[in-house]
Amino acid sequence: MSFGREMKRRVRDALPPLGFAALCGYFAWHSVHGDYGLLAREGRLQDIAAARAVLIRAEGDRDAMERRIAGLRGERIDRDQLDERARTLLNLVGKDELVIPYDPGKRLF
Repeated sequence: MSFGREMKRRVRDALPPLGFAALCGYFAWHSVHGDYGLLAREGRLQDIAAARAVLIRAEGDRDAMERRIAGLRGERIDRDQLDERARTLLNLVGKDELVIPYDPGKRLF
């Protein structure tokens, strides 16, 4: 009987440290692999970097469009740009002009 009581006492004494170790292990695992863990943070940082690259590209496109539109507005109208835009919209060319077709995906400017 003494052996059984000794085992129960040892198990009872070992349960709190084992429970604490399991709790620490749970939180340690989730701090790396959880929704807000280190791996998820790295993924979010990569997403942010990709979004910033897209933003920079979009801002560059917007600035280019604003420069082109600025030539068609205001007191000073850029005649070359106005002529280019009118020919594009009306699908017309001059008698002495040469037309070179290109792929629609390739931009000339």
